[in-house]
Amino acid sequence: MSASLHDRARPAVEGTHRDVDPAQVWEHRGAVVLIDVREPGEYTGELGHVPGATLVPLSMVGSEAPRWDADAEIVLICRSGARSGRAAGSLARAGFTRVMNMTGGMLAWNAAQLPVER
Repeated sequence: MSASLHDRARPAVEGTHRDVDPAQVWEHRGAVVLIDVREPGEYTGELGHVPGATLVPLSMVGSEAPRWDADAEIVLICRSGARSGRAAGSLARAGFTRVMNMTGGMLAWNAAQLPVER
């Protein structure tokens, strides 16, 4: 069996979570939970969203997180990677063990010409 995405991810500078790039997310898309922390207009807007990603705006992550499996591989996504990095750090500090941030966000996803839903 191949290594999980979390096992292959780079430790983030903050040390709370791990970072993954869009190509890694695409490769493991069926094995991870994808959470987009942008606002609804961004999710459906020009940059679109990763197929299969669930929209949970950053302001709602804290209230939604108790419903999630704290041991699941969770990838957080935003426009550039900043908001999702903050969300990943918060989840890690709350006890989530396999949380990741997609570096570069949807800007990097689109630059890599990966599939997008709008």
